[in-house]
Amino acid sequence: MRGIRLFGAASVVALLVGLGSGPAQARFSCPVQGGDLVFGQEAKVNSLDQHASSTISTRNIAMHIYEALMTRSEDNEPILELAESLTTSDDGKVHTFKLRQGITFHNGKPLTSKDVAASFDRYKKVGIEKVILNNVESWETPDPHTFVIKMKVAQPTFLEDLSSFSVPIVITPAENTEAAPLKMEPIGTGPFQFVEFVPDSHVKLKRFEGYKPNGAFQDRTGFGGYKLACLDTVTFRIVTEPGARVAGLETGELHAVEDVPQASVARLKENKAITIVPYENFWIHIATPNFAKPPTDKPLVRRAIQTALDMEEIMEAATDGAYNLNFGFQTKNRKVYSDAGKEFFNVKDPAKAKELLKQAGYKGEELVLLTNKDYTSMYNAALVMAEQLKAIGMNVRLEVQDWPATIATRDKSHDAWNYHFTGWGTNQALGYLAVFKFLARPTPIYNFKNPNDTDPVFDAAYNDMISKPTVEERYAAFARVQYRVMENGMALPFGWLTKNQAVRANVKNFVPFRIPRMYNVWMEK
Repeated sequence: MRGIRLFGAASVVALLVGLGSGPAQARFSCPVQGGDLVFGQEAKVNSLDQHASSTISTRNIAMHIYEALMTRSEDNEPILELAESLTTSDDGKVHTFKLRQGITFHNGKPLTSKDVAASFDRYKKVGIEKVILNNVESWETPDPHTFVIKMKVAQPTFLEDLSSFSVPIVITPAENTEAAPLKMEPIGTGPFQFVEFVPDSHVKLKRFEGYKPNGAFQDRTGFGGYKLACLDTVTFRIVTEPGARVAGLETGELHAVEDVPQASVARLKENKAITIVPYENFWIHIATPNFAKPPTDKPLVRRAIQTALDMEEIMEAATDGAYNLNFGFQTKNRKVYSDAGKEFFNVKDPAKAKELLKQAGYKGEELVLLTNKDYTSMYNAALVMAEQLKAIGMNVRLEVQDWPATIATRDKSHDAWNYHFTGWGTNQALGYLAVFKFLARPTPIYNFKNPNDTDPVFDAAYNDMISKPTVEERYAAFARVQYRVMENGMALPFGWLTKNQAVRANVKNFVPFRIPRMYNVWMEK
């Protein structure tokens, strides 16, 4: 057995004992303990079942409650969380995790490997990204503190996949894992524990007094590291109206908010009681097609739609100018970045789009755009897209629901929509392997007309991306996947959105990340 090999230059030491490779630093402690922070969240929550919900509105809250074997650091490197060590066999097919000891769940039960195995069992059944377990042959629990994963074949990207927090395999008590999808009781090992969930109103969490921070680290990093709940409680209040979030922030009724409209940023910057915290390239503003419902079951129709759209007009309306139009499913600062498929993006050619519709045999079938008003940018993008498609003769209807309802419709009603408006958080916080999981076989979301149908070009490139032995080969495969997605209209990216988060000035150490992290945050009195 040997220490874990990672992807590229990531070090074994960084993974196993933390990220403290620089000068020694003092371990974090709360300068102030106490306070009841109210966070203004822009979208409703469909569930706190992190296995079965891929929405960011769930993740915002659930990732304070749950933890996983592995997660990601601030700079997107895989790190251990509930595991204290990891070794991998010389043939790369056996991964052995030793659990940190002394960890308890919020219900007081000690964590054991049986809980880890039961959580993996459930995820294999209901997990949104269960595709990451396709190559796993089995898992075993030789003793209460050891969890072993055996692979069918060596997969150099498996641990990177396992550390992703897109829809992570969070660990919950074994007796909690028989729950139906979206129905699991929110019991984890995280620094905050569940108090109450009032649908469409709020979710309240409180400090978990039995929490054991990860002593391998000095401070939080990404979703892991040394985490402390300085606050007594955090209430995630659902405030879907942008003006109400701004007003609540100004009056102090809200101490932090997930999103401030760009039009309000300049005024709020003049208020010394408020700090604006922008996060560029927060997500790819995107619409995903339904391959099962006409007319988007035809690749040529999807291509026509791509060809018609003016992405600058869409993003300007969606974000009031807070965007980058750069093409690609990764940002330009990443080594994996590719512009493969750029020729299919922002074509803005209505005449060519009409010709493609004619070739596809489009006869005026209804095109349903499934969107929501919880995320104003998604609603506005749908409005503009609808008008641009009507201009080329398409029969377009907007279906507007709240955010949880759109997710339920997307997942369960494949005859009710053609495009679903969402955001893909595929920037540095997730990494390139997470980008196209929702399109890989098997997927419970974007079904083809026949579940047995495949796109062999996509499938071959995707398989290379996750399995080729060298980074260079995997990066090249990523470019081929991206090209096929654009060529075949498998996703419809508009541009990169900038998220303007904000806090009251007495809220300290709030640093933007893929979700608002409330651990290691305190409030001055």
